[in-house]
Amino acid sequence: MGALDYLSNFCTVTRSRSKRKPMQTVEIKVKMDCDGCERRVRHAVSSMKGVRSVEVNRKQSRVTVSGYVEPNKVLKKVKGTGKKAEFWPYVPYNLVSYPYVAQAYDKRAPAGYVRNVVQALPAPNAPDERLTSLFSDDNPNACSIM
Repeated sequence: MGALDYLSNFCTVTRSRSKRKPMQTVEIKVKMDCDGCERRVRHAVSSMKGVRSVEVNRKQSRVTVSGYVEPNKVLKKVKGTGKKAEFWPYVPYNLVSYPYVAQAYDKRAPAGYVRNVVQALPAPNAPDERLTSLFSDDNPNACSIM
């Protein structure tokens, strides 16, 4: 029976399934000056396992990576090229209620973007927001109030 037990170990399949990382998009702000910098960052990120696409926008200093990757590993890989990198700190201008709050407005932000800060978002149940919507042209009942 010893030989049969030994052979049965080779025939059984015990494969542990590892959980696959979710598909996500990681945006990173990287200061790039020339084509060489752009090429170095693109090559470093595209060589990672799980990366599906890499978009580099040198004018905005932005790298967008899509795939089955972890954001911290992508950031670490970009920093490994010798470039200063951080996660993309900006949101589109039209998604923020108060874009000119003290820390939200940033002169270095690309056109149409402001810094993503908590003060730029309106407080829930803000009374001034409810009153301004009463006299809005978008409100069909505004005429009945006046």
